[in-house]
Amino acid sequence: MVSKESRSKVRVKKHNRLRNRFAGTAERPRLAVFRSNNHMYAQIIDDTVGNTLVSASTLEKDAKAELEKTNDVAAAAYVGKVIAEKAKAKGITTVVFDRGGFIYQGKVKALAEAAREAGLEF
Repeated sequence: MVSKESRSKVRVKKHNRLRNRFAGTAERPRLAVFRSNNHMYAQIIDDTVGNTLVSASTLEKDAKAELEKTNDVAAAAYVGKVIAEKAKAKGITTVVFDRGGFIYQGKVKALAEAAREAGLEF
């Protein structure tokens, strides 16, 4: 009988492999993305000290007020725009994109493209 690992375990293994390749620094922090079944989360992290510099998600009040659904591509694009605006306000212009082991399509791609359009470079 063939047994398969769960999708969440596979994603965590992929994320660990990705994290071995790059880390966020003070000059170029890491934009980490997490997607659950109901929400999208993004944070900009300085890995040298382990601090979250900026965060945005669909759980925030203004996001819930503006969005019809919190788990679609439009919601992901909104989070990307918000995280880029917050980062620019803190003086962060370039980041390293960490897709969190998720495939770069759909919601993750929408978040990344919206962040790029709003002024983040990666």
